[in-house]
Amino acid sequence: MTRFDKFFGLKAITLTAALSMTAGLAFAGDNVSANQILDALKPKPATRGLSVGPQADPTAQAKEATFLNTVRNRSTRSLSMGEREQIAELAATKPKIDLEIQFDYNSADIAKTSVQALGKALSDPSLKGSTFVVAGHTDAIGGEEYNQGLSERRADTIKKYLVQNYGLNGTELVTVGYGKTKLKDTANGADPINRRVQVVNMEAKTTASK
Repeated sequence: MTRFDKFFGLKAITLTAALSMTAGLAFAGDNVSANQILDALKPKPATRGLSVGPQADPTAQAKEATFLNTVRNRSTRSLSMGEREQIAELAATKPKIDLEIQFDYNSADIAKTSVQALGKALSDPSLKGSTFVVAGHTDAIGGEEYNQGLSERRADTIKKYLVQNYGLNGTELVTVGYGKTKLKDTANGADPINRRVQVVNMEAKTTASK
């Protein structure tokens, strides 16, 4: 694929979802449902009697909230490398789902059906009040600067659609691009599986199990 082809490669022609809640992956097929997305993004119940980990530490939670407030309403391309890495570190332990998108030639359209499922899921009352990170990723083809910009445009496209069509609060959607720096398949950087948008629930509300 040439640089020219990739630049105009913004039409989503397929989308599958990998529910990456644990080290394993569960692929949901081309037509991921709102319920599948919702299940992936819902916080998991905490268990009574377990030692308090870093995610339950009020001080750590306050620091997370403070940091998230600094990146709200920021343009995607304004985030520094340090800020992008901090978002990735926080997101590592949060409920998330990968939307793996392939882009075609000479269009900025997205796969509306699949993004509609995402919009329905994020609009569910059980996720109300959460802040979501929308992270764009590319494959390893092409230069770093170009791929960084492409990943940011992918994240921005998803955010714009969600805000315009589902009335989601833009301040609750933090967009970030990682270019080709965080490949899903590091052994095959050109694999389409690397071209994806990841959605992370950053404010997971947990409830203790009885």
